[in-house]
Amino acid sequence: MIAILLGAGISLALAMIGTPLFIRLLVKKGYGQFIRDDGPTSHHTKRGTPTMGGAVVVGSVILAYLLTHLIIWMINPRSQGPTASGWLLIFLMAGMGLVGFLDDFIKISKQRSLGLNARAKLILQAAIGIIFAVLALNFPDHGGRTPASTKISFTRDISGLDLAFAGAGLGVVLFVIWSNLIITAATNGVNLTDGLDGLAAGASVMLFGAYTLMGIWQSNQSCGSARAVSSTVCYEVRDPLDLALLAAILFGALIGFLWWNTSPAKIFMGDTGSLAIGGAIAGFAILSRTELLLAIIGGLFVLITLSVILQVGFFKLSGGKRIFKMAPLQHHFELKGWAEVTVVVRFWILCGLFVAVGLGAFYAEWVVFQL
Repeated sequence: MIAILLGAGISLALAMIGTPLFIRLLVKKGYGQFIRDDGPTSHHTKRGTPTMGGAVVVGSVILAYLLTHLIIWMINPRSQGPTASGWLLIFLMAGMGLVGFLDDFIKISKQRSLGLNARAKLILQAAIGIIFAVLALNFPDHGGRTPASTKISFTRDISGLDLAFAGAGLGVVLFVIWSNLIITAATNGVNLTDGLDGLAAGASVMLFGAYTLMGIWQSNQSCGSARAVSSTVCYEVRDPLDLALLAAILFGALIGFLWWNTSPAKIFMGDTGSLAIGGAIAGFAILSRTELLLAIIGGLFVLITLSVILQVGFFKLSGGKRIFKMAPLQHHFELKGWAEVTVVVRFWILCGLFVAVGLGAFYAEWVVFQL
């Protein structure tokens, strides 16, 4: 628990101090955000605002993770140190962040709304997702638990939904496809949500707070732990406490970044941040064995993604008609006359409700199976 508080504090300080320094660097280089002309006209005032702020978040998370483990090791040389699950999550987060950074850099250097072309972006994201998925099925601990499993999970692995039902080889292939669907959904969801000052960062803070709590609980009730109430309701998660540490570190880093990102934003996270955060969220869902639960906890991201799918689908089927004034959903309410801050705060409230329901479902499942 000390490590979790320490990690969150370090990442908060790094992001809080590092963000304004990064803003000065970007301003000096003239790297500002390109604003689409087909969006709300109020957004034109944001043209030129520094972007790629997600690089500070990613850097703060990695540095805080390493510093926390170093400090804990200095206090107790017998401490576990960085884990396979922790390194895998950092790989997925940083890898997706790098794709976003390339996308952002092309946009701002060429002053256009299109960064990486769709094919290049898809190939890079798929490559990172495949490497992550394959590695996640390796590195068993002393109990034989790997960071991920081929079973589909809700609050834990569902025994009847094993992707390896047709054989080990096909099970790996199906798991790679399944995990990449989760990664794609999460990264796109956060990316689409990142359209208003502080919206995606504030919503993500709540999700990482939830994963911190779930990681601590899974550690306390881990199979083989003396604190586990029963062997029938324990959790087969490889490194739950280290995942909780990383979730707390992300929580702290985003709080520090949000200080500068909230309206009026001094810096945007850009695709660097949204793809990195989306990758981290997907990584937590896969590694903590809460894949299907992500649809509830990340309900805000699901709604915003669905609004785009419905808008595009209805537009094509109806010959040019629209369901919303504009998609993603947050811009629809802006065009209806809601102030940007009003939209952000109300969407934060909605996200908090989804997270509360998700945590409730997580705990309720444990209670029910204990009876």
